[in-house]
Amino acid sequence: MAVNAIDRTRRLLSLVTYLRDRPGARVDEVARAFGVTSDELISDLQVLPMCGTSFRGGDLLDIDTDGERIWWYNAEAVGDDSGRPLRLAADEATALLVAARAVATLPGLRDSDRDALLRATAKLEAAAGETAAASSRLSVTFESEGGVFADIDRAIAERRRVRIRYYSPGRDQLTDREIDPIRLFAVGHTYVEAWCRRSEARRTFRLDRVTSIEVLDTPAEPPPVEPRDLSAGLVQPAAGDPQVVIEVGPAGRWVAEYYPHDTAEELADGGLRITLRTADPTTLRRLALRLGGDGRIVSPPALADSAREAAREALAAYGG
Repeated sequence: MAVNAIDRTRRLLSLVTYLRDRPGARVDEVARAFGVTSDELISDLQVLPMCGTSFRGGDLLDIDTDGERIWWYNAEAVGDDSGRPLRLAADEATALLVAARAVATLPGLRDSDRDALLRATAKLEAAAGETAAASSRLSVTFESEGGVFADIDRAIAERRRVRIRYYSPGRDQLTDREIDPIRLFAVGHTYVEAWCRRSEARRTFRLDRVTSIEVLDTPAEPPPVEPRDLSAGLVQPAAGDPQVVIEVGPAGRWVAEYYPHDTAEELADGGLRITLRTADPTTLRRLALRLGGDGRIVSPPALADSAREAAREALAAYGG
């Protein structure tokens, strides 16, 4: 499967730690350790000098290679082993304080977690000095899914079943379900992994698509299943899933960065021809509508026709 920007970023971050501990490392050995070719590694090494703890010259990573070995001339730019406390820049302290205060207001946050967060925030405020006062003029408000989160969190803690009404955008349909929640997690949005009694299978539900919720007195009894491995992301297509081909223009190249795919071929106009797999190809109709004139589904033909029909219906609904 082709490597997207997220996978490459993970590799670059790991590469920083790896090279810091191995001054003068050989290119071929590092490439072998990371499962890439020497050319791919050299390409990564050309990106790293544009990274650092800030954009000030001395804070950028001074990494170079002669094609055989890799040299890092300012490895202390990402910290050292002196035991000195970490010093936060004003913008870093502000970002942490604003985020911490916002998280502390979330509904459903356990009292013990909120208390721990407030204690940490107070210590950070004391260390930040004048920056803390300036940061108090900024605030962040989260869109409300907190009530659903709180109910799911309580149901998990009390091992109780939950009744939800859930919107499925792929089918544009509301369904009533009873679920035995297993865990909450966040990958971009907040989800609950649960055993769905309607389908008698493990399912994942996005909290902001839950339109109503009721915690039942019925005990939750999900079968003993291993939590899904999310290290590769929430969407993990299988080799046997149907294959879909999409062509996007230059403005649609972001699709290759966000969707796991098998191949991404360059097109003459600067766009891409992307081959990917999905268990439910109909969900890609929404992607096609989002792309508009910047992309189209090439195959399978039935899905391409369905996407065009959805676009016509959308235009008709707006009097187009």
